[in-house]
Amino acid sequence: MRALILSDIHANLEALEAVLAAAPAHDVVWNLGDVVGYGANPNEVIEESRRLGSVFVRGNHDRACCGLGGVEEFNPVAQRAARWTECVLTEEHREWLRQLAAGPIMPDGPQVSCVHGSPIDEDEYIVTVRDAWPSLIETGRRLTFFGHTHVQGGFATNGDEWFRLTPHYSTRNEQEEFELPLRDGARYLLNPGSVGQPRDGDWRAAFAIYDDAQMLLTWYRVPYDLREAQERILQAGLPDRLAARLRDGR
Repeated sequence: MRALILSDIHANLEALEAVLAAAPAHDVVWNLGDVVGYGANPNEVIEESRRLGSVFVRGNHDRACCGLGGVEEFNPVAQRAARWTECVLTEEHREWLRQLAAGPIMPDGPQVSCVHGSPIDEDEYIVTVRDAWPSLIETGRRLTFFGHTHVQGGFATNGDEWFRLTPHYSTRNEQEEFELPLRDGARYLLNPGSVGQPRDGDWRAAFAIYDDAQMLLTWYRVPYDLREAQERILQAGLPDRLAARLRDGR
């Protein structure tokens, strides 16, 4: 089984289209949340996401943009984008967001889980090894796929040592991939990165493929029509900062 793992699309239609065009053959799609928020095409991105599959974990922006709360915790730019999104969503899409489940979700048996923030708290940011330690120790899952940070990479432990995992690429303009063999006896927290708003210094859309037969995770970065995504944000009347940050990958 090969799973295409997506997270943090954030209503960036151009980035999602580029990812789907570049993604290799896969059997299922696992979506780790934040389908909407920030970007200018929430309805179109929801439509495409629903067409792709049925495994979804809700994100904090999904929750806030459909009126379930949490917008008060956002910074002013994110608040403005969330309120705009809630206004332009169709009622069908708003209701669909309301029905999304909080993680963890186990799409492939008890040893694999999908979450947005962490297995312990759906809104937690796992940024450091210290952040990762409770989730790796307490959950007992061999593989946990998470998003929320918009940073491609992850963490692992073999019980004695702790590791931060970071893919390495040679360019910032072309499609690239980075393979991570998954070792027996180790536990992993793995982030596919953000499709629509990366924050790891690389503007390209990010995703991952998990191959359970080969026990292999492959991270990908793909360029997309950045100017069109930025122009849509500006035309929608969303904050300029949301367009500018796409180029910076921050």
